Amino acid sequence: MAPVAPRTVVPSPRPAPSAGRAPGAGPGSRPGGGFGRPRTPRPPPTPEQILALATKEHVPARIAKGELEGKMKSRVWRKLHAEEAKRFDQVYVLMGQNPGLSLPDAFGVLQSGLSVADFLARKERTQRKAAVKQARGEVDDTSVSAFINGLLESKTELAVVLGERTVLDTLSSVEPISLVLGRSGRLEKLQVVMITRRSDWEQLTPQLERDQKLAQKPANVARQPDKRPFSDPRPFLPHQGQLVHLTLRNGIQLSMRLRVVGRFDLIVGDDGHEVFIPLHALVRFSAEEDGDDTGDTGDTTDTETSGDEAGEND
Repeated sequence: MAPVAPRTVVPSPRPAPSAGRAPGAGPGSRPGGGFGRPRTPRPPPTPEQILALATKEHVPARIAKGELEGKMKSRVWRKLHAEEAKRFDQVYVLMGQNPGLSLPDAFGVLQSGLSVADFLARKERTQRKAAVKQARGEVDDTSVSAFINGLLESKTELAVVLGERTVLDTLSSVEPISLVLGRSGRLEKLQVVMITRRSDWEQLTPQLERDQKLAQKPANVARQPDKRPFSDPRPFLPHQGQLVHLTLRNGIQLSMRLRVVGRFDLIVGDDGHEVFIPLHALVRFSAEEDGDDTGDTGDTTDTETSGDEAGEND
């Protein structure tokens, strides 16, 4: 067989670079080489913008924020979450009918089934109760507890003054809402106006001054602490050691040194002749600075405010 001559491969010429593109430039490159400048990121949406869009589209703030950031559109979210979108429609209608009603409160109204007025009133009561609880928690009750325990352990004969009578007895035990007396048995704490030693009471009684109106009709004690004239012990703290003037719910008026402020009670009087007064029994209070007749604190308005609603005691 005759030998085959080798083939000669001639390379095809490359196309010349076009006039509009520089040599070595790839697709999408700018003339002159390099890559395109990245876009400037959009500024984050302001709270006002988020609120305006959420209100307009009746969507949660997070959805409105996402749309303003280039994410899911509000109308798409509404289609995907029709049931939740319906609730937001109801809430925003409530807000439109009641200017000043917040989104959380509008949801609270919807979920509770209450009217707007009733819901806001219930919310205010809850906040007041929480404020009283916090205030009490900021006051040390050790000294008052030690005083009561001392009377209990010594079996001291006491005068327990109630709204319209006085019980002479000893203290047997102390329960969360009651006192247990040695002979008289259990007594609700809210009935107590003051407690002192029997010997001190016998000396104090002849010189007691009374508000005659309250003596004839003692003021009721509201079972909700936030509805009482005095339930926050903190305003009394600066007046420890000072002469104070007290009017109790059965009309008894006392002018004595304020010795101790507890979470629920005051102790006034001299050492060894103390008088224990629950805050719930107090209707008027004022204190004298040294050599000064000023220093009124607390509510000095109508002392016969009724408060016999059901609720928890101290």
